[in-house]
Amino acid sequence: METEVLHKELSYKLTAILFEVQNRLGTVCNEKQYADMLNLILTAKGIKFEREKEIPFIFPEGTVRGNRVDFWIEDVIPLDVKAKKYITREDYFQMKRYLNATKRKLGLVVNFKKFPLEIKRVLNPNGEK
Repeated sequence: METEVLHKELSYKLTAILFEVQNRLGTVCNEKQYADMLNLILTAKGIKFEREKEIPFIFPEGTVRGNRVDFWIEDVIPLDVKAKKYITREDYFQMKRYLNATKRKLGLVVNFKKFPLEIKRVLNPNGEK
């Protein structure tokens, strides 16, 4: 059985950039510092992104706010930056909320405190894009 890699080219580019961030800053910085470095590298490489993007749930009756993803990459992949001992279930469920709200199939949670870098791909089987 062959498995499809979602957003293959972009995922590989992002993975290389995330490793570059960790290689340059190490494992001792805070989330904001990693996010700032990621911001610089994404900009330098010409990758389109929005930082700290609000992701509301939209219903016919109105909007439910409260979700804010660290990076929204190429209008396709939500990416959440962590700097902690390990990625938790709460981090996973947080990304699932982002994916459900945006109807996307793939989200990334990255933890820069771990060496080597910890990247979790979170999939949404109900996603449309």
